[in-house]
Amino acid sequence: MRIARFVKTGEKADSQPRYAFVNTDKTDGKDYLIELNGYPLSAQQVSLTGNRYPVDGEGIRLLAPLLPSKVYGVMKNYRKPSSEQAGGQAPADSEQPAAQASPAEEPAEQMLLFTKPSTAICGPDDPIVFPEWAGSIHYEAEVCAVMGRMARNVSEKDALKYVLGYTCVNDVTAYDVQGDDPFLVRSKGFDTACPIGPWIETDLDPANAEISFSLNGEDQPAAHGTTAHLLHSIAQQVSFISQFATLLPGDMILTGCADPTGELHPGDEAVVTVAGIGSLRNVVVAQHGDDDDEDDF
Repeated sequence: MRIARFVKTGEKADSQPRYAFVNTDKTDGKDYLIELNGYPLSAQQVSLTGNRYPVDGEGIRLLAPLLPSKVYGVMKNYRKPSSEQAGGQAPADSEQPAAQASPAEEPAEQMLLFTKPSTAICGPDDPIVFPEWAGSIHYEAEVCAVMGRMARNVSEKDALKYVLGYTCVNDVTAYDVQGDDPFLVRSKGFDTACPIGPWIETDLDPANAEISFSLNGEDQPAAHGTTAHLLHSIAQQVSFISQFATLLPGDMILTGCADPTGELHPGDEAVVTVAGIGSLRNVVVAQHGDDDDEDDF
């Protein structure tokens, strides 16, 4: 099941965000939004409104599928398959361990975590704003786990029962300021640094989700990955975080990226694809002074 969030634009504009199931019509092969009454992550039952809209229809804009209360991310969480180890050491500012792990290597004893504020969230086709104070920002294509139930002190065995589904995420990072930002508050937390979408997929296999990335229409093989190569599995991540913080419905975990060394520049088109979910597209724009315009996120 796919869950999306959208808003109407154009002549029939309606600023109220709405939720929908995304279904593929077998007669024409197109995806349609099946509008819902209610909030799918609440305990109350949702119902169908009877309205249906083409996902790519005129006057329809997909939003970030949710606005979480908090976002956690896991650093240095990828092992490379043995056939790829000949590439040597990762760059000094990479999120990969300096000596890449072999598939048989045990995960590190403790995870390295960071957070992003909810104001970093943006949705499909929203611009990634290159901050004026940053000299370099990088893309990081990842799978994002979305919580569906409140989780506190859950075991690894039960952890995935608390996950609603998964979506694509681009963990955009300003690498050049990390030397002065040891807690990554600014480098990972700036506005639009967390594009997510296009929807939440509830039926994805989190143990082997294939990730790819294209920049300006060109595939970037170094950014390819699979959750099968995570040092800490998604179940381990949920369990670990829930030992010190209560995870609420809608909270997100950025599960780790295969290679964070690719740069973004104003004008670039960044597309994160996760097999079984879909693609998340964003274009980078330069920041121009204060932006007081309202945003639907």
